[in-house]
Amino acid sequence: MGAITEEQAEIIKPLNDKREYRRIVMQNNLEVLLISDTETDKCAASMDVRVGSFSDPEGLEGLAHFLEHMLFYASEKYPEEDSYSKYISEHGGSTNAFTSSEHTNYYFDVNPDYFEEALDRFSQFFIKPLMSADATTREIKAVDSGNWDTLEARPKERGLDTRQELLRFYNENYSANRMHLVIYAKDDLDKSERLVKNKFEKIRNTDLGCVNFTGQPCDSENLQIIVKTVPIKQGHKLRFVWPLTPGIRQYKEGPSRYLGHLIGHEGEGSLFYVLKKLGWATSLSAGESDWTCDFSFFKVVIDLTDAGHKHFEDIVALLFKYIHLLQQSEPCKWIFDELAAICETAFHYQDKIRPIDYVVNVAFNMQFYPPKDWLVGSSLPSKFNPYIIQSALKELSPYNVRIFWESTKFEGFTDSIEPWYGTAYTVERLTGSTVEQWINTAPKENLHLPSPNVFIPTDLSLKTVSEQIKLPVLLRETTHSRLWYKPDTAFSTPKAYVKIDFNCPYSGCSPESEVLTEIFTLLLMDYLNEYAYDAQVAGLYYGVNNTDYGFQVTAVGYNHKLKILLDTVIQRIANFEVKPERFAVIKELITKEYQNLKFQQPYQQAMYYCSLILQDQSWPWTDDLEVLPLVKADNLVKFYPLMMSRTFLEFYVAGNLEPHEAESMIKHIEDVFFKAPNPISEALFKSQYMTNRIIKLERGLNCFYSAEGLNPSDENSALVHYIQVHQDDFKLNVLLQLFALIAKQPAFHQLRSVEQLGYITVLMQRNDSGVRGVQFIIQSTVKGPGQIDLRVEFFLKMFETKLHEMSGDEFKSNVNALIEMKLEKHKNLQEESGFYWREIFDGTLKFDRRECEAAALKQLTKNDLIDFFNEYIKVGALQKKGLSIRVYGSPHSSEYKADNSQSTESNVVQIEDIFSFRRSRPLYGSFKGGLGLVKL
Repeated sequence: MGAITEEQAEIIKPLNDKREYRRIVMQNNLEVLLISDTETDKCAASMDVRVGSFSDPEGLEGLAHFLEHMLFYASEKYPEEDSYSKYISEHGGSTNAFTSSEHTNYYFDVNPDYFEEALDRFSQFFIKPLMSADATTREIKAVDSGNWDTLEARPKERGLDTRQELLRFYNENYSANRMHLVIYAKDDLDKSERLVKNKFEKIRNTDLGCVNFTGQPCDSENLQIIVKTVPIKQGHKLRFVWPLTPGIRQYKEGPSRYLGHLIGHEGEGSLFYVLKKLGWATSLSAGESDWTCDFSFFKVVIDLTDAGHKHFEDIVALLFKYIHLLQQSEPCKWIFDELAAICETAFHYQDKIRPIDYVVNVAFNMQFYPPKDWLVGSSLPSKFNPYIIQSALKELSPYNVRIFWESTKFEGFTDSIEPWYGTAYTVERLTGSTVEQWINTAPKENLHLPSPNVFIPTDLSLKTVSEQIKLPVLLRETTHSRLWYKPDTAFSTPKAYVKIDFNCPYSGCSPESEVLTEIFTLLLMDYLNEYAYDAQVAGLYYGVNNTDYGFQVTAVGYNHKLKILLDTVIQRIANFEVKPERFAVIKELITKEYQNLKFQQPYQQAMYYCSLILQDQSWPWTDDLEVLPLVKADNLVKFYPLMMSRTFLEFYVAGNLEPHEAESMIKHIEDVFFKAPNPISEALFKSQYMTNRIIKLERGLNCFYSAEGLNPSDENSALVHYIQVHQDDFKLNVLLQLFALIAKQPAFHQLRSVEQLGYITVLMQRNDSGVRGVQFIIQSTVKGPGQIDLRVEFFLKMFETKLHEMSGDEFKSNVNALIEMKLEKHKNLQEESGFYWREIFDGTLKFDRRECEAAALKQLTKNDLIDFFNEYIKVGALQKKGLSIRVYGSPHSSEYKADNSQSTESNVVQIEDIFSFRRSRPLYGSFKGGLGLVKL
């Protein structure tokens, strides 16, 4: 039992961070960061192992990722298969892992009382995992079809045993000195240190060297090229990629952040501003990516319009002209200082995030940064060094670039096929001298550096609020609007959240009006972009998006200048005009988005059909796509005043704002729309108030809807097996949630791990405007949806036995886990606001829902759960309301015909036409009774 090295180097942390941190290095050279948070509702851990897919042996591609999956199965100490995931799930937690090029990260969270045992189970991943031969074969099949080729078929041809290779890879690459562990606990640091020593000291240390992949991956042959590729989806995209000195080597100077900030800027004079004005681009991003300590890339990605695709040479030239402008201007200290100030404010006033996300981020940082910067990473540039910035700029040269140009227009004009994904492509030379010629003939546009950012907050003081207001209150109500208000009583940050819902009955009355409303919201965002981009850079975000019956405006971030931004958004809505050239660009953009919906994965298609069946007065996207070509700018000119002529505004204002500020803000907005000499809007008639209504399925019937997959080249089939249960009710809610919690892991284990139906296998709850249910979502190449449906029913029969055999202690443990999950505190203002807004938007208004449901859980018995299962979930239950959505991939097309032609049982109903079915069914009452908040 050797000593633990403890180093008290100061770890830089945010000003408002009350957590305590301690770095230790164990005898086996495992480096650990302990975090103590006495206020946390969840404990978490993350282990980052310095090995990833770059280390895959030749001919065994995917082995590192496959090993990541195998460690979850079982260990010598806990040999029962899947018992780790089951334990985590039963105690209010979640677990996952990911493999990147040089790292593999394993992580989990769990309720605090169960952290010690969870940590013990987790530690066995790295001490003595089992990786049985049977489990290895099953997991190869389950991961995905590509892995069967690389990890089973090809190795077998070469006489290799995959399991032996797996064990060899583990033994040769997993060593304590290559690992970094983060522990996030409720206990004090001393107790956590003892716990870590006890659980992780047995990880062997073989003193492996650090795996490095030195040098740039691109030689001269792979520079000065254009790779033209044919994507699956409609659209055109340009990616410019330069090999770059890794920014991690100069993270205090932040050259990549500085250049990404300027090249990716969207304000007036920026590259994107010019491309957008010319009608050539719809989005642009820039920055460093795919970096390691040894090599890195700087990327600029531009989404093009059809017109932009025709101006490829001009766009290339304008990008390099902007880079040349940066070189000529020389690095600006005021721009660096402004960016550094924004980064510093963001760091010190960052929102608290879930412990499980926090530990993953920090474990990654531990591999690259000295201990004092483990929490900071590269987020605080502080040393202005013009030479380093200029050196990075020199690397962004026409003689050093690779351009990837994606477009469906290249179909039939390529000469190569990529072996793994079957992507068609061609490679052409593009010399730097050619690009320089293009620069000389580029459009004469006024590219210039940005102006100082007026949205940077300078008042970060906290308002004094009434501690009595723990839940949202109705602060103001008129015939035009309703204001809900909730001060910040939990987070102590200088931030606010404002949501405005415009209920406009004319906006959702037809596919045409739905499309016009969507174009309207996108045009608003488009018009606001160059003005509001600075606000986003400074941590003040906004959004305008369409809803089923109108649109919503959201503003969130530092409260100091939020009102200025919100006023501008409101004025743009009130003075909306249609610019024909921007209308054409936005129409083209959403046309492609609708056309690309057919390339959604089959499980997403099945979920869409489920929503279309359940939600009354929702329009299919195919109708929207059909009307789009007919929609003209003049239609929106006429539609906008009609849409706004009658409206009701629902406000939610929260955070660092006083009640009088919230009222003043809302009164001003109400005046803009309703009180002008020629008002834009009038109050809604009570008869006009629109709400979402949900189809009530029939008891004792199993309905099913079948469709062929929209993408013939996708071999996957999918099933959504939905069981509708009830309308919002505390006791039934918690019974449904308890069933989902207990059944989730067994369903995954049986249907995915044992039966290997498919990589995507999920059991989850569903909530449609307060109507609750549960759904199985499975995507598979091995079985058609009809067969998968039978396997789900088989699982439910198995689960029935498990439910009856469940011990009292196990039942109580699950109940307690769910109570703890319910009472978990919101992490930040945005999360809290999302919860309360859902209550307002659905009309349920149960702001104390979590406490009420926790109280209901405490009253439950095991027999209550069995009775609930027998009444609503059990196969053949008289009260059960089932709906199966079956999407058939190309390998199962024969089953599609057979399943639909079979004579069905009396309690099985095939839905042949969604809209006839919807019209034939009764509806649940809406909780949003209208302007007077009358509940049905």
